[in-house]
Amino acid sequence: MSEITLRNVRKSYGKNEVVHGVDLDIATGEFIVILGPSGCGKSTLLRMVAGLEAITTGEIEIGGRVVNRLEPRERGCAMVFQNYALYPHMTVAKNIGYSLKIAGIPRAERDKRVQEVAKALGLEEFLERRPAQLSGGQRQRVAMGRAMIRAPKVFLYDEPLSNLDARLRVAMRVEIRKLHQRLSTTTLFVTHDQVEAMTLADRIVVMNKGVVEQVGTPAEVYQKPQTTYVAGFIGTPGMNLIDVTADPDKGVLVLSDGQQIAYDCAQWPDVGYGPVTAGFRAQAVRLEPGCISGKFDFSEELGSAKLVHGTFAGTALIAHVAGARTFTPGEPLCFAVDATDIHLFDADSGRRFNERVRDAPIPGRKAEAIDALIPKVA
Repeated sequence: MSEITLRNVRKSYGKNEVVHGVDLDIATGEFIVILGPSGCGKSTLLRMVAGLEAITTGEIEIGGRVVNRLEPRERGCAMVFQNYALYPHMTVAKNIGYSLKIAGIPRAERDKRVQEVAKALGLEEFLERRPAQLSGGQRQRVAMGRAMIRAPKVFLYDEPLSNLDARLRVAMRVEIRKLHQRLSTTTLFVTHDQVEAMTLADRIVVMNKGVVEQVGTPAEVYQKPQTTYVAGFIGTPGMNLIDVTADPDKGVLVLSDGQQIAYDCAQWPDVGYGPVTAGFRAQAVRLEPGCISGKFDFSEELGSAKLVHGTFAGTALIAHVAGARTFTPGEPLCFAVDATDIHLFDADSGRRFNERVRDAPIPGRKAEAIDALIPKVA
């Protein structure tokens, strides 16, 4: 049975609909990340699950019970916000245990549970400090401890790492994942950071303008993006996307200047003659003479490799290039890409064409997708 079920959930402010009919099933113990840019409706969706926002239409179930009309405190959820929302005049121990005090839990039991939570989060030596005496990462752990102590059915995280510096964000990602492995509590986590999503999630929900574009494992959304939006959003850099004309009789994709790229017609049986959008990762691009020609624009250094930006048939493309080769602005460049590395999308809808599957993906595989997101520095 699903721990959380959303059925055609919509949210409107007046005539402006900001969440458009979301359907989602979240299994007990699953870690789901809702990923998208600012304004896509991800936090609104989370707040509707928490009961902090009323839904306009649809139905939300938690633990098999419809919660549309239940107050937040009745839903069995604990929420961790972007801002820590700690009581500045209280110690860490009192902040963590405050909800138990309000619930009338005896002090001895309360203190015992505070100690257990503090030990799990590495906060034992800070229990008598106040929030102003803590670092950002320590404050976020206190906020997590305040949620944990309630032993909720569901954890809800609303961009909890956004206020931390890069090093602390990495450390806190590790802490959150370890916490989930220990507790196995169903978790819904909102972020705009794709590295957070790829490293934390069992499944990712990619949102765009209030619409769910794709739901899948980190490997699925990276390796098989279902729309051009997902293809361009997931990955560092995002997938190269270029408008071409497909000619299935010849097995080629024709660029606007007449140059051609070979593709596998058998892999894409639904692609007919006409305009399509072709996509390929920067890691799939090879700079080779005698192939598709263009010119070099600039490069981004990554240490052991670089991202080479060029213009081909009037379109900006990026190649991930290993080694220390140098380039001069405006110099000719040629690139090649294997037919098996090309993704094809409908030019109008942006939806991925049906593909003839040759090798089944490995369930739950994250490593390849995550590695492609994180630059390698020598």
